Amino acid sequence: MNHQDFLARTIALARENVEEGGRPFSTVIVRDGGIIAESPNKVAQTYDPTAHAEILAIREACTKLKTEHLTDCTIYILTSPCPMCLGALYYCSPKQVIYMTTREDYAPFYRDNRKYFELETFYDEYTKPIGQKRLPMVQEQSKEVIGVYKRWSELNKL
Repeated sequence: MNHQDFLARTIALARENVEEGGRPFSTVIVRDGGIIAESPNKVAQTYDPTAHAEILAIREACTKLKTEHLTDCTIYILTSPCPMCLGALYYCSPKQVIYMTTREDYAPFYRDNRKYFELETFYDEYTKPIGQKRLPMVQEQSKEVIGVYKRWSELNKL
């Protein structure tokens, strides 16, 4: 398979998912010229708001490869990633991410129905101080919490 085949597969996965009642997003993960994981978005089918295509495909690839690092993989996604998926992509650190469209391009044809999430303004939320974010958040400090991190550091020789 080649680059064009991976692009076509990503589009086909999304198209199939839409026909089956799912959302128009998909991911294909490639290593050494072959697909090692792929998934459409399964939020509608599973009622799991974290079942985005990127998340599901990353989980599958990491499990198959027995690593949390996809540094030798190329990840094909239908559109630029949402903040959750962007975070997952940073965490798995692929060689490259290839996307085919942007939120701005598909906005006239797709709407999400989240209380605090709007495609047009969501990235702006990240730059706001916690107290100004739309999502209500309250910190309750506990001195015991740092002990958990200290123990991890001891066990992992940091």
